[in-house]
Amino acid sequence: MPRRTLSLAKVYGLLEPGPVVLLTTSDKGKPNVMTMSWHTMMEFEPPLIGCILSNRNYSFNILKKTRECVINIPTVELAPKVVKCGNTSGRDVDKFKSFDLTAIPASRVKAPLIRECFANLECHVVDTRLVAKYNFFILEVLKAWIDTSWKDPQTIHHKGMGLFFAAGKTFKLRSRMK
Repeated sequence: MPRRTLSLAKVYGLLEPGPVVLLTTSDKGKPNVMTMSWHTMMEFEPPLIGCILSNRNYSFNILKKTRECVINIPTVELAPKVVKCGNTSGRDVDKFKSFDLTAIPASRVKAPLIRECFANLECHVVDTRLVAKYNFFILEVLKAWIDTSWKDPQTIHHKGMGLFFAAGKTFKLRSRMK
């Protein structure tokens, strides 16, 4: 099988761990939303999620300051809005208004849930030891919400360089995990 060298800048597209999400934060009553795909599960119970935000992102300083956020999981139907959120800064634009997203109150954090997303995870930052060096936050999920009207939501996955795919066919294999 022929092989060629792959640019190291393209490695992340091979390993992208999960769906593209919309991370919401709030500072002094002003909500913000950003697109994020660099996240990973770290523990089951309590659920811990590791995520990377560029320190150039508007949301980085809000998350560092408030230590709370919501991870909102969109479906492919929201893909154009998800990309627009990722290409716009909340410093300059109210993304909820500009991209017709509905902020609804969370129960445990000040950051809002996004109504149009099929799942929402209210989180607080539990570990910042890797933030200064790697921009890596560790979040604990405090409350999880799911819209049960979605029967088989297709999530969005980023391959890099503007390429995305939707979660495909679901199948079950024997596993000891429940």
